[in-house]
Amino acid sequence: MSEQQDTDTDAPPRVGIVLVSHSKEVADSVARLAVGLAAGRDSAPVEGAGGGPDGGLGTSAELISAAAHNVDTGAGVAVLVDLGSAVLTVKVLLAEGDELPENAQLVDAPLVEGAIAAVVASAGGADLAEVAAAAEEAYHFRKV
Repeated sequence: MSEQQDTDTDAPPRVGIVLVSHSKEVADSVARLAVGLAAGRDSAPVEGAGGGPDGGLGTSAELISAAAHNVDTGAGVAVLVDLGSAVLTVKVLLAEGDELPENAQLVDAPLVEGAIAAVVASAGGADLAEVAAAAEEAYHFRKV
């Protein structure tokens, strides 16, 4: 599910964001939430890559790879994940070297808060390093 909302074809490339969850519903919902909270600006290209290839729970290298290529505008792709095997799947894809866009990066961030921070940063024109830093900084958001 792509949540890309940029309608200006002359806009500079933005960092794409892939949200990997063991659940399609979770990945797609977090993408919608992040885009919704970045309202008031054109969004970054965001796509959920959730669930297994059969639609059930799990992770799918094929879905992750397809999502990364769909959001790649040339500015980099930040990949955020939920749980352990999702991390391993993305690390394998990165190690293979040709499954993800050349400028894809696994970001160590909480899925929900990190996704929101990444979308806001990318929509604001941040580069891949800045998007990753914004997402990673979400670990420090205290709730009490």
